[in-house]
Amino acid sequence: MSVITDFSDFHHQVSTIFKQPQSSEEWEQYRLTDEQVAHFHEFGYVSGIKLLEENQINLLRKELEELRDPKHPAHHLFYEFHSNESTNSDAVLFHSLGHWRIGLNFHDVLWNPAFVMAAHQLLENKPVRFWHDQLFCKPAKHGGVVAWHQDYSYWTRTIAMQHLTCWTGLDDATTQNGCLHYIPKSHKWGLLDAPNLAGNMDELLQYLSPEQKKEFNPVAIELKKGYSTFHHPLMVHGSYENNSQLRRRAFVLNVFADGTISNTDQELLQGVPIISKGKKMEGKFFPLLYDQHS
Repeated sequence: MSVITDFSDFHHQVSTIFKQPQSSEEWEQYRLTDEQVAHFHEFGYVSGIKLLEENQINLLRKELEELRDPKHPAHHLFYEFHSNESTNSDAVLFHSLGHWRIGLNFHDVLWNPAFVMAAHQLLENKPVRFWHDQLFCKPAKHGGVVAWHQDYSYWTRTIAMQHLTCWTGLDDATTQNGCLHYIPKSHKWGLLDAPNLAGNMDELLQYLSPEQKKEFNPVAIELKKGYSTFHHPLMVHGSYENNSQLRRRAFVLNVFADGTISNTDQELLQGVPIISKGKKMEGKFFPLLYDQHS
């Protein structure tokens, strides 16, 4: 019987998929510009950040196909696994959490220097700690929606709100195959109710004021594979169905600033030991990814 490795035991890069900077000068190549950071704070997002090379994309694609098999020997390590979260066979949305524990390359992408440097800057130069990952895959011709939502509406069990989301495409993402859409400046609207993620695309609109509805002007975030978009935890975003001939695969990394604490005595993620309310988010499942002073 083969031994199953739980990669959450390793709080560092295990493979050689990314070359790690060896000096502060080498880190500088990954820094966002002042204009990119300013765009994030004004509009709630910044897009077009290159995180992956072709060989890295190919490794992650191969690993993704292995992880999608429910018979994978380490399948029990997922926090969540939905072959189709929508339950509608004509609108398929594969969605999972926890693959960083199972796949070597998806584990190591957490320590991608281009990712952690951007996250550090967008979290106001605070140390970056991992929250959880996600996979979102839409097949060709019958890919489902991800309804309009705010990420933090599902995350209020952690405070303060100092979170960040990074979405990266493993395929070119276009309006035809269901790319991400944002509502610019909606991160200033405050916290809204949380809709069913794979349900009615426009359910969130019932929670909006007349003024917010007037400002509800979606912007498509079309990206080449290997490129990313970062957004604020209150950013209203979603993605439409995929009726094209091309599939759309993507992974998401969710992080927060070090010092975030638990706001519940309930389980934060399935299978993860409870962190009592008021206690710092840290330990095996919430590794520190970047601290410029360490």
